[in-house]
Amino acid sequence: MIFGLKHIKKTSMTHRFPIKEIARQAGLGTATIDRVLNNRANVSAQTKQRVTAAIEELTAQEAQLAARGRRMFFDFVIEAPARFSREVKSATEAVLPHISSAVCRPRFLLQEIMQEAEVIAALERIHKRGSHGVCLKAKDTPAIRSAVHKLHASRIPVVTLVTDLGGGDRLAYVGLDNAGAGRTAAYLISKTLGDRSGTVLATRSHEHFVGEEDREIAFQKALLRLSPNLRVVSLQGGGGIDSETASQLTQKLENVVDLQAVYSMGGGNKAILENLEHCRLKPLVYVAHDLDRENKELLVKDKISFVLHHDLQRDIRAAFDHFLAFHGLIGDPAMQAISTTQVLTPMNVPADLRPEDLISRC
Repeated sequence: MIFGLKHIKKTSMTHRFPIKEIARQAGLGTATIDRVLNNRANVSAQTKQRVTAAIEELTAQEAQLAARGRRMFFDFVIEAPARFSREVKSATEAVLPHISSAVCRPRFLLQEIMQEAEVIAALERIHKRGSHGVCLKAKDTPAIRSAVHKLHASRIPVVTLVTDLGGGDRLAYVGLDNAGAGRTAAYLISKTLGDRSGTVLATRSHEHFVGEEDREIAFQKALLRLSPNLRVVSLQGGGGIDSETASQLTQKLENVVDLQAVYSMGGGNKAILENLEHCRLKPLVYVAHDLDRENKELLVKDKISFVLHHDLQRDIRAAFDHFLAFHGLIGDPAMQAISTTQVLTPMNVPADLRPEDLISRC
């Protein structure tokens, strides 16, 4: 350990953590950490970023070490656009100081697009090094279910966030009532359009995200009942990433001339709006999900009509409660795991978006 500390002093990364602790937080070997800290050759930029992030996470968590309790490590594996992943990380950091039964240390793997093999490899690494719980947002595929089953068999609990998995091996689902959100979107669109006929564009980030699938199924059923004159055109793919969403959207809108509404379930709203403008299509109502910074800006500027939102901090706290109950540190979670849908408009958007924030992004 003295050898490790000696070399830490030589690096430009300012911290006071042993190499073993940084390695555990980053999910890397101690030799790799040593190479990064000493600026040695043959280290990828991604690896350096993981080490830097690990040190930042350890620094942020130091204040919690004063709390009495067991030290526990939890892994967040999240496939989502960066704007949503930032919200997950911020919500986690906000929740941690209020957990008194243990010292909880999160480790984050946040990527915009994760191939199935990448998710499986990440879960395999977690299985090998150990974890007190995994908070997972990933596609529902047989291979990913199998990886979750392996964690379950090793008593590493998995809680799914926002989108669920089949198979029954996860400990709990936390997040939005997706079917309820879909029905709410149909209601808002129907009430806005009345008896109009025309096309409604329904977009999802990927076909294998169960949460978005539940939203669309409920949306289509409710809209058919409420507004049978409207025709739904579905678009799946893009991962909520602007560039990917834009390329697919151009083809889908090629023959649409009567667009009345958009229900965006998977993000990428800035790109969707830009494409609609390029095609000279202006929907009367636009329903989106999640009050991230981009959607706040679009809502305040009246570019979108409604945002279906839920309390992400509440979801994260519910996830930790499930983990702590699994390990016998608290009783059964009192909090409901499913969040209700909040409908936000330009008239009731939270006031924490300062004017200067909008100006800086224009």
